[in-house]
Amino acid sequence: MSKIDPIHVIGGGLAGSEAAWQIARAGVPVVVHEMRPERGTDAHQTGGLAELVCSNSFRSDDDESSAIGQLHYELRRGGSLIMQSGDANQVPAGGALAVDRDGFSQAVEAALEADPLVTIDRREVAGLPPEDWKSVIVATGPLTSPDLAKAIQKLTGEDELAFFDAIAPIVNFDSINMDKAWFQSRYDKVGPGGTGADYINCPMDEEQYNAFLDAILEGEKTDFKEWEASTPYFEACLPIEVMAERGRETLRYGPLKPVGLTNPHNPDVKPYAVIQLRQDNALGTLYNMVGFQTKLRHGEQSRIFRTIPGLENAVFARLGGLHRNTFLNSPKLLDAELRMKVMPRLRFAGQVTGVEGYIESASIGLLAGRFAAAEALGQRLTPPPQTSALGALLGHITGGHIDAGKGSFQPMNVNFGLFPPVEHPRGEDGKRVRGKAKKPARKRAYTDRAKSDIEGWFGTKLAAE
Repeated sequence: MSKIDPIHVIGGGLAGSEAAWQIARAGVPVVVHEMRPERGTDAHQTGGLAELVCSNSFRSDDDESSAIGQLHYELRRGGSLIMQSGDANQVPAGGALAVDRDGFSQAVEAALEADPLVTIDRREVAGLPPEDWKSVIVATGPLTSPDLAKAIQKLTGEDELAFFDAIAPIVNFDSINMDKAWFQSRYDKVGPGGTGADYINCPMDEEQYNAFLDAILEGEKTDFKEWEASTPYFEACLPIEVMAERGRETLRYGPLKPVGLTNPHNPDVKPYAVIQLRQDNALGTLYNMVGFQTKLRHGEQSRIFRTIPGLENAVFARLGGLHRNTFLNSPKLLDAELRMKVMPRLRFAGQVTGVEGYIESASIGLLAGRFAAAEALGQRLTPPPQTSALGALLGHITGGHIDAGKGSFQPMNVNFGLFPPVEHPRGEDGKRVRGKAKKPARKRAYTDRAKSDIEGWFGTKLAAE
């Protein structure tokens, strides 16, 4: 085989790291360009590849009844570096797959550094890539550098789309008062690496909840710049104070819901609301406040969050924050293989394409890497079936969305609504499943079909594999 030119991946986040791994697995050389630590961002804390800047959770690992769990299954089936590193660094989190963020990042970086086909270049790519880079994957994430973002905007003629994403605080475990808090997962659910007692729970009575709510609503918030004033939030990652503004019961039916939990310190009294903290590192020394993304100023966070029972003396390893994300109008700009229609040598991957979530970003990285590797080897890899989680997600960003004008395409997590409908599930007697059994049967029908249909796609081997 003649010498293969390297594929260039711009961005060493989850999508870029996964893309590079898939390319190297196909026997094709790849250069990963990551500007950190030479140039930082508003949200990253380190220069490590695949750094998790928000939660440390990959969400549900249930591949029978959840779309994200099915996506986990498909990534594992595809030899994903992100899932391999996540599984090796998991921490207890009930039914979710959560990871030690530092161990996870280090595992991803070590694997790529050890691969002879991977080169890591720690310099920024400012503007469009050089013309002699024949194949490029732009996986710069929601924090794309201003110079590159402007170049892409000029190339496409599209207005920049953006939304705000918020970060939750992290607390030192030894500062939590366990005489008031307790360990328990909702409904005692046991997940990967878990015991059914994987979350720390801080209870509130009605008076405490209302005082807390008032403090959040009245607390001093981060100011917006003029150009940010009309930027929306991503609905799945709303700041806690934005949820509070929607109604006094919103939080009690959201991240502070008290269901499935019993306070062992006072078992006869049902909490009015419960704040949960999830383990953030393998040592169990850090816990993040679940659903507590916030734009409150740091001083206000410390003051208000220490009014939570059990967190009176909390020591915060990191306070919450706010950062601005950018993404493409992908259904208009990208083809079915993630290439930019006006410049096909450029592919895009990750959150910049309009998917939301760590695993969704890694999934698009896997697809972009495989598409690019096949092209480099003189092959064409067809997109995965839309009945799979990978195919459903790809379909949404490259053609499944109905254009309803500017701003109608918004970031989305994987969900069964993106899959083609399944037939009404039937029981062993051939009759339609009805009642409470219908919903879980329907979800199982989606995931069973996806597992069957994705096998053929992963069975397609690239020439150098």
